[in-house]
Amino acid sequence: MAWRIRREMEKLGYDDVLCDGSGSVIGVLGNGPYHILFDSHMDTVAVTDETKWTYPPFGGEIHDGKIYGRGASDMKGSLAASVYAGALMKKNGALDGKTVYISCSALEEDYDGEGTYQAITENNIKLDAVVICEPTHLKISVGQRGRSVFCIHTQGVSAHGAAPEKGVNAVYKMAEIIDRIHNLSDRLMQREGMHGSIVLSKIESTQVSVNAVPDSCTIYIDRRTTMEEDEAYLTKEMDELVAGTDATWEVYDVTGESYKGNPVLLHSLLPAWEIKEEHPLAKGAMACYEALFAEKPELYYWDFSTNGVATAGKLHIPTIGFGAGIEKMAHQTDEYCPVEDIIQACEYFSRLPQYL
Repeated sequence: MAWRIRREMEKLGYDDVLCDGSGSVIGVLGNGPYHILFDSHMDTVAVTDETKWTYPPFGGEIHDGKIYGRGASDMKGSLAASVYAGALMKKNGALDGKTVYISCSALEEDYDGEGTYQAITENNIKLDAVVICEPTHLKISVGQRGRSVFCIHTQGVSAHGAAPEKGVNAVYKMAEIIDRIHNLSDRLMQREGMHGSIVLSKIESTQVSVNAVPDSCTIYIDRRTTMEEDEAYLTKEMDELVAGTDATWEVYDVTGESYKGNPVLLHSLLPAWEIKEEHPLAKGAMACYEALFAEKPELYYWDFSTNGVATAGKLHIPTIGFGAGIEKMAHQTDEYCPVEDIIQACEYFSRLPQYL
């Protein structure tokens, strides 16, 4: 896909096309002093249930005004809209005083934000604004919850299953901590308004055989956070979860490599972010919407993680979200994106720089 995007950008007359070690592709347009980046990720989750799809998951077939396929809403509809919006900017005057980067980033599904972070930092791109083009069904996202993943470890003593009293079961030692996580989850869910959440997502243990007492146990915790739940807040919370036990905890590091073979490391402590309505980027985004669609936009927050954790969270670049597609369709069987969403998102992207 990266090579296909690069060829299309070159055919459309982009001024330059950049790449980096993650495999992301960034098209460059204009040379003005105000720099804005539109980001869409290229990668998708896998298809494991192809026989259950009504239409081929990689067929890109259009039926009843909807384009079907894996990644249609998440987020190839917006990716296509942004690439062709760049070509429109060259014709409609939107590039006056602007430098626009159309980012088609890698690694988002497994390494939230790392592809975009590498694309920006390795290419030394200095930005005034970012648009994350994840699906919003043409609404404007002004922020998102954060996402962190933690591991908690307990250690035991192995023994034969016929004589468990001679060992120390590491899984049993974890039981109290699991109860604390369950109770914390209940408390978080009872909070009014936007709130965090916590879930024990995976548990594993080690033992020499199925007839032995486990000598270690590890659980993985998915923690969704609000703006107030920063690193210091989470550190205190994790300390309380293991207090009075000999368990240890750590932030989960996800390691791997890009399709180009470069190493990737995601430290899974990804902050929430938001932009105030009075910020010039938000005001410009709303003004552009009203001019195009003759109505006020709906503002909301994503409850899932996006590459905004890199642009707004790590790099502190003013960021908004706007895109084609329906977020609940992401990762679903029979995923689709309304074709009209793609057309309107393309028009919006192509005009937005004029309002900034």
